[in-house]
Amino acid sequence: MAELKTKRTRKSVKAFLDSVPDPRRRRDAQAVLKVMKDITGERPAMWGPSMVGFGTYHYKYASGQEGDWPLVAFSPRKQNLTLYIMPGFAGYADLLAKLGKHKKGMSCLYLKTLDDVHLPTLKTLVRQSVRHMKQLVKERSRKG
Repeated sequence: MAELKTKRTRKSVKAFLDSVPDPRRRRDAQAVLKVMKDITGERPAMWGPSMVGFGTYHYKYASGQEGDWPLVAFSPRKQNLTLYIMPGFAGYADLLAKLGKHKKGMSCLYLKTLDDVHLPTLKTLVRQSVRHMKQLVKERSRKG
C-alpha cells in the first residue's frame, strides 16, 4: 500500500507564510491562520511542503489505508486560497449560500480572496466543521 505523502513536518509555518510571493494571498493566509488558530485552540503545523494544519485525527479506511490528518487546514496556493474542510460540505448548504464567491471540491473550499467572502460566515463554517470532526473522532474512539 502506498505511503501517504502529506505528513506533519517540523518546518516553520511563519517562514512558509512569509515566503508566499503574492502580498494579498500572504495577507489572506495570515488572516485564515488567525481564524483557525482561534477556533481550534491548536498550534499550527506544516503538513507537507504547503499545507498549514490544526489539530490531528487518525483515520482508517475499509481498504486498510490509514494515517493522520489535520482537523482543518489551508494552503495559500497560486490560483486560490484553499481551505480543507475535512467533513466535506454536506449539511453546510445554508452557510455556503451566505459565504460569497467560492468554489468547492470534495473537502476543499477555494477562495480567490477573503475580500470575496463574508468572514463571519467563513468562521462559522470552520467552527462547525471542526466541531463535527471532533465529534466523529470521539465517536470512533468509543467504538474502539
